Amino acid sequence: MHSPNPALVARIAEELRRARRLLFITGAGISADSGLPTYRGIGGLYNDQATEESFSIETALSGSMLETNPAITWKYLGQIESACRGARFNDAHAIIAEWQNQFDVCVLTQNIDGFHRDAGSRNLIEIHGDIHDLFCTRCDYTTTVQDYSGLEIPPACPRCQSLVRPRVVLFGEALPSAAIQHLYAELDQGFDLVFSIGTTSVFPYIAGPVVQASQRGVPTVEINPGDTHVTRFVDYPLTAGAMVSLRAIRDALQQESN
Repeated sequence: MHSPNPALVARIAEELRRARRLLFITGAGISADSGLPTYRGIGGLYNDQATEESFSIETALSGSMLETNPAITWKYLGQIESACRGARFNDAHAIIAEWQNQFDVCVLTQNIDGFHRDAGSRNLIEIHGDIHDLFCTRCDYTTTVQDYSGLEIPPACPRCQSLVRPRVVLFGEALPSAAIQHLYAELDQGFDLVFSIGTTSVFPYIAGPVVQASQRGVPTVEINPGDTHVTRFVDYPLTAGAMVSLRAIRDALQQESN
């Protein structure tokens, strides 16, 4: 894995020493070191290829397909969950959670793997949901599962026999209002340092906080192997992986503190 620029790492550590409130915006790249694919789409996996049924993956994983042909949507949800199965959070997730002891940390993630939650992040906005949280589309039944191995696909509610689905945002569906309100409340408080990690930042609600921070003179960090939609706005672009970069920043911060 390509190592992050040591001079930039030292400057980021210096920014951290002056900071109190931190925002971490994360995408599929932060879970790459856990063995998960950094794919486009819900959680990654598919890029531009069509499904076996000749639908685009966006169509297969859409709210309208779930309504009309839930077996197809659940088939591909199952493939995504299977890619997560057996994997666990890595040091990048853990370091962000550890920094809650030093800073006021907020995490905004697009990932549906639940790794930030598992690592111990508390002020967490899972803007696209968590694939392990299930709910009935008719009654108030909810459950959390470790994986889908014991599920009938598509699953039926044990109470009313209606369709059960994961609490994730499918293509064509609105973002959860509670998550959006949480994000706005955090942004209203302001941040001293904003990190964008492992995301191409194609969505406005993911790119927006980075661009706004840049416009307000708040330092920004991007950790991503390649350029993205927000790279030109960022003060400290680290072209490396998430885990190796956060380890380097943590070590630099600790060295200066000793």
